[in-house]
Amino acid sequence: MPADVAVLGLGHLGLPAAQATTAAGMPTVGFTRDARAAAALTAGRAPAEGPLTAAEIRRMLTGGFTVSTDPAVLSRVRTALICEPAPARPDRLLDLTAIGEAARVLAPRLRPHTLVVLESPVCPGTTEELVRPLLEQGSGLRAGHDFRLACSAGSRAEPGGQAAGGPRVIGGLTPACTEAAAAFYGRFAEKLMRARGPKEAETARVLETNLRHVQLALVNEMAVLCHELGVDLWDVLRCTDPALTGTAAAGGPGAGPGGGGHAGALRPGPGTGTGGHTGPIDAGLLPGLRRGSGRPLRMVELAQEVNAGMPHYVTQRAAALLNEHGKSVRGARVLLLGVTSRPDAADRQGAPATEIASRLRQLGAQLSYHDPLVPHWRVAGRPVTHAGELCESLYEAAALADLTLLLQNHSTYDLQGLAAKAQLLFDTRGVTPAGAAHRL
Repeated sequence: MPADVAVLGLGHLGLPAAQATTAAGMPTVGFTRDARAAAALTAGRAPAEGPLTAAEIRRMLTGGFTVSTDPAVLSRVRTALICEPAPARPDRLLDLTAIGEAARVLAPRLRPHTLVVLESPVCPGTTEELVRPLLEQGSGLRAGHDFRLACSAGSRAEPGGQAAGGPRVIGGLTPACTEAAAAFYGRFAEKLMRARGPKEAETARVLETNLRHVQLALVNEMAVLCHELGVDLWDVLRCTDPALTGTAAAGGPGAGPGGGGHAGALRPGPGTGTGGHTGPIDAGLLPGLRRGSGRPLRMVELAQEVNAGMPHYVTQRAAALLNEHGKSVRGARVLLLGVTSRPDAADRQGAPATEIASRLRQLGAQLSYHDPLVPHWRVAGRPVTHAGELCESLYEAAALADLTLLLQNHSTYDLQGLAAKAQLLFDTRGVTPAGAAHRL
């Protein structure tokens, strides 16, 4: 069956997007120029640090998902999703090279009435100022007249949810473009918000992401203060929940901002840096705004500075806990639990577990880790021993370790059992019962 949807870019944005459209019954083809990546996906193998597991990839293939390196497949689809990354450059502006290349490849194969949606997180104006002219020049068609063009900002509160039915802001070049995008996303998104246009949709993404970033920084600073005062931070958050609900999503150490749902779904919680179970903060979006206005958002820059310091703080707390119990971090056996950026997902992009592990190693700790979704893990090019190589069970590994550090709360973890077995448990997620572990 010919594909109905093409996803250009099969990384942290594209694979979840393809997963959602495939699950909704839409024949989907993933396009990539990387022949090796295409072969791996076709064989059911997940990218090493990708957002999906091999099992999820195989389910997609069973559901009709295909992968191709042939641009000709783009000429047969009715909807094309541009999901290429836009990483921050050394000058802190966004690198839009991959997005531009995707538009150039798509343009000569663009048919009338096709819907093209930019899903990549970008600075305001990218859809109209970069993607539109490339598509029009390469196809000879007019956006808004001959084909539909829109931007879709999926909620960052649930990365995966960005494609898997989470709330969506959509903004089309014309009202007809917006309605075409609404008809498409309405097949699998739980809620649609129609923006006035692409720039408004792009800017909504910037505001939502940076709002969560600022709120996370405030709670991170409160975490440090509460520890110094001997105050239970998690009880404070519980007591202020009515006031905080309706703002950022809940977060946790090792993962920075995190949580589920759209902005406004959950209260903020402390984190260990950017990244987390909402996915990494789009720090490059802020400097991208300067290109047009020259006005930095100082509050967001300060928030980024605070959040970036959390892996160092968590490492210090871990070392202090060991010292309080008569052990030096040098030579201590430290077990890290959960190294992904969000719970119950294989995605490791932006997960602060990597920096925490690197810092602990520099201090001389003997590291091991456990994560049900990460069978192999390397930090700075060196492998970290999986707990399964040392012990038959996770409980034995926790009992053997001088310190067990919970960085990500996967649902498979028996927290009460681990708290009972571990010599010393540092819960950075605030999920263990009060008194059962040392909490951030």
